[in-house]
Amino acid sequence: MRTPSLCALLAIAAGCGAVSAQEKPPASGPTPVFALPAPKRFALDNGLRVTLVPWGSVPKMRVELMVEAGSIDERAEQVWLSELTGRLLREGTATRTGAQVSEEAARMGGEVSVTAGADATEITGDALSEFAPEMVALVAELAQRPRFPESELGRLKADLLREFSVARTQPGQLALARFRESIYGDHPYGRVFPTDESLKALSLQQVRAFHEAGFGAARAHLYVAGRFDASAVEGAVRTSFGSWKRAAPAAPRRPAPMAARALHAVDRPGAVQSTIYMGLPVIDVSDPSYVPLLVTHTLLGGYFSSRITSNIREQKGYTYSPQAQLSRRRRDAYWAEQADVTTAVTGASLKEILFEIDRLRSEAPPPEELEAVKSYLSGTFVLQNSTRNGIIDQLELVDLNGLPESYLRDLVPRIQSVTPDEVKEMARAQIDPARMTIVVVGDLKAIDEQLMPYR
Repeated sequence: MRTPSLCALLAIAAGCGAVSAQEKPPASGPTPVFALPAPKRFALDNGLRVTLVPWGSVPKMRVELMVEAGSIDERAEQVWLSELTGRLLREGTATRTGAQVSEEAARMGGEVSVTAGADATEITGDALSEFAPEMVALVAELAQRPRFPESELGRLKADLLREFSVARTQPGQLALARFRESIYGDHPYGRVFPTDESLKALSLQQVRAFHEAGFGAARAHLYVAGRFDASAVEGAVRTSFGSWKRAAPAAPRRPAPMAARALHAVDRPGAVQSTIYMGLPVIDVSDPSYVPLLVTHTLLGGYFSSRITSNIREQKGYTYSPQAQLSRRRRDAYWAEQADVTTAVTGASLKEILFEIDRLRSEAPPPEELEAVKSYLSGTFVLQNSTRNGIIDQLELVDLNGLPESYLRDLVPRIQSVTPDEVKEMARAQIDPARMTIVVVGDLKAIDEQLMPYR
């Protein structure tokens, strides 16, 4: 058993200055280096782009097919059609049932999944290295020859209806939906929720039409990362995907988000907390100034030691887990701060968040504070890209947004080069309270007067 130190024993009885004083955090270590193995890139005659990345020592590999078909392709009455299509894709192929797909993936030491997003749908397979060509073929079959069993349509729609019912009771989801609608209007990015009627009306015919229009080689990029025989995988790609229809390339549908001061209050009678969601459109990742914005966002609210978190969580105790985000889509982004705060301090929380924004817009941060942020960002970037899926995620970001191949290699040095004055100027240029949309979900009887200064 470890014997307590004298200082610790004294601290229990009368307090010990060395224990109660805040200790200075250890100095940051050397800047980490991110080195992506040289990928092999090629394209098939039908337009499919392919990137192979040999990486790691564990005998595992990951296949990910990114198809540029997502919620951005939905009409107003088709919200969640891409999600329904993705779930039905996982229900089998022309030659295998959904259960057989799972059994086949398990035999290869892995699994397959389908994820529908705003700009793309991803079909992913993990497997032991020796099964890499077979997993490529399985992913290809899911994308090109889906079964779309009518017997599963009712069950999957019922699942979506239950999820929709739950989401409508969650203040964070309500705040997000109102915020997106406010800044994006009728653009697909602004449609978070369907209606009960539109969700029930989704049909197998619509699913098939969505797949026929959006799933094709010219709209797809295949990534393979991990340990694998490159020549065998390339052969499997050419065999499995070579006859896939080309389809029309994805048509750009960039939004024109609104940036204007507005307050939206959503009533939730009896709520003991208010959910705040406030932000505005900002430059996207393709802009040369995006990295300074990333640093500015992180310092302001993007990590645990950020200014807003320190203020309304650590100092004031208004909330437990506030967080800021740079929410990204294809050539689009917005900055937002989200916090669940006690009802009685709703107005005070807004005041403190805006205070921290204004402070950063008027005063450059101290060098030591900025250095801590840059070390955090550099370290987490390298750590996040130490996995197969992390590497593929970064490559997808680069390809979907038309970034140069040097972007990933240069990101850490660019982070390290950001200066205090750049942070101040970025806050002034991009994070302007006068152009923010503020959404508050809470008990209006209790918070209406608190919101008056922000109307």
